[in-house]
Amino acid sequence: MSFTQDAALPVDPQTESPRWTGWVSWVADGDTLLVLPDQAQEAVKLRIQNIDAPERCQPGGDASRDALIELVHRKTVQVIPHGTDTYGRVLGRVEIDGRDVGAEMVASGMAWAYSFRASAGPYAVLQRQARRQKKGLFAQTQPMTPKVFRQFNGSCQTP
Repeated sequence: MSFTQDAALPVDPQTESPRWTGWVSWVADGDTLLVLPDQAQEAVKLRIQNIDAPERCQPGGDASRDALIELVHRKTVQVIPHGTDTYGRVLGRVEIDGRDVGAEMVASGMAWAYSFRASAGPYAVLQRQARRQKKGLFAQTQPMTPKVFRQFNGSCQTP
């Protein structure tokens, strides 16, 4: 799957990245979507930036996916791409009706805020609130981050 950025795409004034609109045709897990851009014939595999959702085979994985399905499946979204990840997926911010989908997933406790070496990431405050309120994944006694889960169990993706 590929996506060629078109010079005619509008530019987001805050990020200066091309913003595009598309229809969500499939949700793989709590942070990965298949989006069909407007006027395109091929869907784009997209990873929501700044969040990390549990693996499907991990406790909470199906609940996280279901939450993302409820938010975006078969709906039109805005995408602000920020490159690609190590698996070749477009990495970007996803919005629906002006709402940040990544922020909503973290605030509801259905994904972890992605942290960086020098920064807690943009959703760290939302994660602390969700954890304090025992929302979603944080209702578990000791929820395991997807990163730690993958170290012990792999990604559990089927070939």
